[in-house]
Amino acid sequence: MAFLAMKNYQIKGLAFRTLMLGSDLKILASLAAIYLLILDRTNWRTKMSTSLLVPYIFLSLPSELFYLLRGDIGKWIAFIAVVLRLFFPRHFPDWLEIPGSLILLLVVAPGFFANTIRNDVIGVFICLVIACYLLQEHIKASGSFRNCLTTNHGLSNTVGIILLLVYPIWCMLTDYL
Repeated sequence: MAFLAMKNYQIKGLAFRTLMLGSDLKILASLAAIYLLILDRTNWRTKMSTSLLVPYIFLSLPSELFYLLRGDIGKWIAFIAVVLRLFFPRHFPDWLEIPGSLILLLVVAPGFFANTIRNDVIGVFICLVIACYLLQEHIKASGSFRNCLTTNHGLSNTVGIILLLVYPIWCMLTDYL
């Protein structure tokens, strides 16, 4: 009987560690997407469509941060961004376009997208499709996978995109299979 209790405890511990790894990978994927957005706004520009990172971040942002930005803080940030964009367009920098659209998406997204799709296999699948597409486009722009790893700025972009792939693959394997 004690053996069965010990095995049950080990299985619960393994499930908890797997759950913690999944949430850590979610944080890592969100940070990788933000990292790629920052890289695109610096001198390390790529031919990658970074606007696809907005729905990726929307779907993979950790819940605590997501609901914090969806609340009053996000509403104030979105309000300030819209006012700056409408009334002072010359003072609204170009590099704030994509983060501003992300905040607007977080604030105004319907509950169906914010609660249902984010926490379901559909959201994970969309993240996987976006990450695969970005990797394929990055490889095509570099010429080959080898060139992705050997060009000046290719390695950092490749590592960031591969980190985007880790979270949805892990979720598909552990949660939905």
